[in-house]
Amino acid sequence: MYNYKKLNKQNILKEGENMIKVGIVGATGYVGEELIRILLHHPEVKISFATSKSYAGQSMDLIYGHFREKCSLICMKDDWESLSEEADVIFLALPHGIASHKITDSLLQKTKMIDLGADYRLKDQKTYEDWYQTVHGSPHLLQKGVYGLCEWYREDIQQSSLIANPGCYTTCSILSLAPLVKENLIKPETIIIDAKSGVTGAGRSLNLANHFTECNESLKAYKVAAHRHTPEIEEQLSKIGHTSICLTFTPHLVPMNRGIFVTAYASIKNGVTEKQIRQAYKTYYDKETFIRLLPEGVYPETRWVKGSNYCDISLTLDKRTGRVIVLGTLDNLVKGAAGQAVQNMNLLFDFPETMGLEATPIFPI
Repeated sequence: MYNYKKLNKQNILKEGENMIKVGIVGATGYVGEELIRILLHHPEVKISFATSKSYAGQSMDLIYGHFREKCSLICMKDDWESLSEEADVIFLALPHGIASHKITDSLLQKTKMIDLGADYRLKDQKTYEDWYQTVHGSPHLLQKGVYGLCEWYREDIQQSSLIANPGCYTTCSILSLAPLVKENLIKPETIIIDAKSGVTGAGRSLNLANHFTECNESLKAYKVAAHRHTPEIEEQLSKIGHTSICLTFTPHLVPMNRGIFVTAYASIKNGVTEKQIRQAYKTYYDKETFIRLLPEGVYPETRWVKGSNYCDISLTLDKRTGRVIVLGTLDNLVKGAAGQAVQNMNLLFDFPETMGLEATPIFPI
């Protein structure tokens, strides 16, 4: 059992409880469902409530058959003020534009919030509003929110009450490129990211473009030079590399259920060697449980990370062109969303960071 005496010094548990009480707002989307699946196996967590706008009054095991005899929580309607009294941490699995109009300073005094949407990922209000085409409801909290990329911001996360959980494209892109910009090994203005996502990345809502007959046996780019994750990737890489970065990001939809695959290109600086590049990745990621650096000549595949919290990375230096090619994969619903959120929760409550996330990837799926 965890040392709760130590825990209570930093994070006050709801009175009378010896397990972390968690709530999930937006529980019936793919990310909310994935959060429940992971948290059911977390030894120090009790799921107190789940909310759903579309399925209020229905039980999770009737909405999702794989929860039979595992989770029969009845979905509730949102009542943020009262629900904040019932949980030590609340996961917000909501589309962008909602959380910022609901989260207040008083709520953050009652409970911790992990927002899996985009409302607190960008620090500049105008940048957010320009890219997301909506008004931010609590701009004064933008500086309070901590970007929840665990491998790079652990100490900041541990001290926060509001976590901006990164998205799937951004997590894979930033993790794949961060050592290069951190060590100043590439020309930042040359970065190009070619990214591909499975259809669950678009969420569970009905959308013609995601119907089986519309996307099966086809591959397409979308939001070319206009995808709203672009400024997020630029902001975080600029912060890590201490330089202003403007890059090209092109997303594609692939007819598979899960997965993100990133191929990133950048020109190396004069005199940089492949040995230096590989050493940079070892320096930052060798001890990271959820980042698997693949051997030279072995390249990541989405099938080897599905259902897990792993991000697989490999790289090749093209000496002919002077460009480094970095390949990264992760499961968009786990490391790209719910798994990373639980990883953040573990940091917030001083649990082992891997707790509840040790599952081996599923194959075949």
